[in-house]
Amino acid sequence: MRIVITGASGFLGARLARELAARAALVDAQGTRRAIREIVGVDSVAAGGDAGAGPPITRVIGDLADPATIERVLAPGADTVFHLAAAVSGAAEADFGLGMRVNLDATRRLLDACRALARPPKFVFASSLAVFGGALPDPVPDDAPLRPQTSYGTQKAIGELLVDDMTRKGYIDGRSLRLPTVTVRPGRPNRAASSFASGIVREPLSGVDAECPVTPGTRMWVISPRAVIDNLIIAHDAAGAAFGDTRAVNVPGLCVGVGEMVDALREVAGEAVAARVHWRPDPVIERMVSTWPANFAPVKGLALGMRGDSDFAAIVRAYVADDLPRG
Repeated sequence: MRIVITGASGFLGARLARELAARAALVDAQGTRRAIREIVGVDSVAAGGDAGAGPPITRVIGDLADPATIERVLAPGADTVFHLAAAVSGAAEADFGLGMRVNLDATRRLLDACRALARPPKFVFASSLAVFGGALPDPVPDDAPLRPQTSYGTQKAIGELLVDDMTRKGYIDGRSLRLPTVTVRPGRPNRAASSFASGIVREPLSGVDAECPVTPGTRMWVISPRAVIDNLIIAHDAAGAAFGDTRAVNVPGLCVGVGEMVDALREVAGEAVAARVHWRPDPVIERMVSTWPANFAPVKGLALGMRGDSDFAAIVRAYVADDLPRG
């Protein structure tokens, strides 16, 4: 199989490439488990490191909104596309044109290129819980209406509908995963409105103070990097018929208050580390985060075999084990 990963230099893309290289096989659109012969990682910036043992990884640097980049990546064919590349929520809200170009135009061009392939590929689209908003039941069911309250959420909702329609037409075998907020992300903060959910753990564990722009009572639907990667692969390998009348699925997560996240940090690392978190509410961030539902009933995701995390302390411990810089 030839696998394409967009956003491959990002945190999740790089981790997914390593996991696929280690597993070395996936289930194709015909339901057959096949060896992965090549992984193609495309991004606007270069990736560091490699995947270690396993199928070779081809690196492509380019703009997905540029048809030439998509042609270069997909012309040799693809059995699967993992579409993870995106302009994050804060960036898409601050720059409407950027969000439309990266989150919508590039997705449309990528889907069109898949439609032109000789054999329909599997297409795994990283969507977001930001497709929901407004008055919602608690917990949010799988079939809740899409009422995004941000440009990012709107762009992701349109992407989901395109994936559904092109699957209906037989151009792709699609599945859209509405990802919870992923924490703890290693590296530097980004412009996602949810970036603080990693920063309030990552920075204190590295000896650096962190500001939290929302109140301790703010609740979020979160997931660990380990669980996200497992769920991406589970969704990929699942039979299309298992998704029912829409290929979109709410990924299982953990409903937790931000204050409880800091309490979990205190449990794992001690009071001195937790004391590095300072509460400084930012009305802009609070307004965006408040539009995101914080509790879900992910029946379809669980039926597909996906899982969330047991508690936030386990997420902190996983970050310490997997990603905390040493020395």
